[in-house]
Amino acid sequence: MSTICAISTAPGVGGIAVIRVSGPDAFRICDQIFRPKKAGKSLSTQKAYTLTYGSVIGNDDETIDEVIAAVFRAPHSFTGEDTVEITCHGSTYIQQQILQSLISCGCRIAQPGEYTQRAFMNGKMDLSQAEAVADLIASTSAGQHRLALSQMRGGFSKELAELRNQLLHFTSLMELELDFSDHEELEFADRSELRTLADHIEQVISKLAQSFSVGNAIKNGIPVAIIGETNAGKSTLLNALLNEDKAIVSDIHGTTRDVIEDTININGQLFRFIDTAGIRETSDTIEALGIERSFKALDQAQIVILMYDLTRDLKDFEAFYQEIAPRLANKSVILAMNKCDVLPASSLPAFSFPTEGWHQIAISAKGKLHIAELQQLLTEVSSIPNLHQSDIIVTNARHFEALTHALGAIQRVQEGLNSGLSGDFISQDLRECIFHLSDIVGEVTTDQVLQNIFQHFCIGK
Repeated sequence: MSTICAISTAPGVGGIAVIRVSGPDAFRICDQIFRPKKAGKSLSTQKAYTLTYGSVIGNDDETIDEVIAAVFRAPHSFTGEDTVEITCHGSTYIQQQILQSLISCGCRIAQPGEYTQRAFMNGKMDLSQAEAVADLIASTSAGQHRLALSQMRGGFSKELAELRNQLLHFTSLMELELDFSDHEELEFADRSELRTLADHIEQVISKLAQSFSVGNAIKNGIPVAIIGETNAGKSTLLNALLNEDKAIVSDIHGTTRDVIEDTININGQLFRFIDTAGIRETSDTIEALGIERSFKALDQAQIVILMYDLTRDLKDFEAFYQEIAPRLANKSVILAMNKCDVLPASSLPAFSFPTEGWHQIAISAKGKLHIAELQQLLTEVSSIPNLHQSDIIVTNARHFEALTHALGAIQRVQEGLNSGLSGDFISQDLRECIFHLSDIVGEVTTDQVLQNIFQHFCIGK
């Protein structure tokens, strides 16, 4: 196993930086470049969890920087290996010089996610916890942070481990029955107990799988589609919500020909806004493709901001509404009446189509009137439950896929028990359920899956 090094802090962010060295030769290599202020304080002789003040010496015997070196001894470190963390000044030049000195003494630069991958390989965390490290680093909202921290602490893993152990117990009994297949009257696995367990596991897995819709919204942002006729002010509203000129605004109809997405944190919740092409009849091939994508965005949205230009004929808007009404079923709809600064409040129209359960607000996207009220309304209709650190919510698409397969397997177990299926078929479905649950925590994960997961980490973590 090689000894690796990398900068573990973001470049140019603060006055100090941390360079992490991990591997079997971490102490030997660091002792070659580190000069303690007090004689006899070499890092290889220091106790774990101690800090030593000294200097880093370059290849030309010149001092690069005065630093503090922290010592962590295997297996009690993040990676489970001997580790030294060098805290130096935040200069990019200093950091690169220290790295060059470490490399010349036998280190190599760590690959993306290699520290966390080594922690996983050395049993310091399971795969779902390792994936939570990346989510924690990438968290930009309170909800993302809370869920990532909960998963990193192992709540999700413990839930799956309990289910898996219960299934293993019955699987072993079923396998024992197969060893005595000549004696058909022998039944080691109580079928009624197994049915009760299968029903319980089906409920737990189903609940976890269903939580993905909430977890995905928290992690990637609640999808909000801004829908309306051409020139209703959709792009202007997107720019106002994001407080930047993200979308091109023009008086020419059909300017927006593709969906434009961006995210914003509102009151601690991440929203993913989708500005769509104006929906209308058109012979323009490119615009028609944009409108088709608008319909797809509408179908995928959890919240729809339906834009109405108050300066236009209400009958035209009502006809437009009738066209998209079937796609609004089971969605939270906010009717945003735009250009309220042009018409007095007494002139706001009364809509003849059913809007039960809808929310209405008068805004001016261009004048940025009532945009804060619209943002508050979005948080109210987002339907994200109040979560605690003990709540187990699935946020990872890989976990969701594995849970879906595990759910299918345990449902086949239920069907097999109800129909009196032979033990060898039931045992096969039990093993498949165990396989998919184990895949989440990394007990049966292939090298290809590991590579795909850790290559998306940043270097130094």
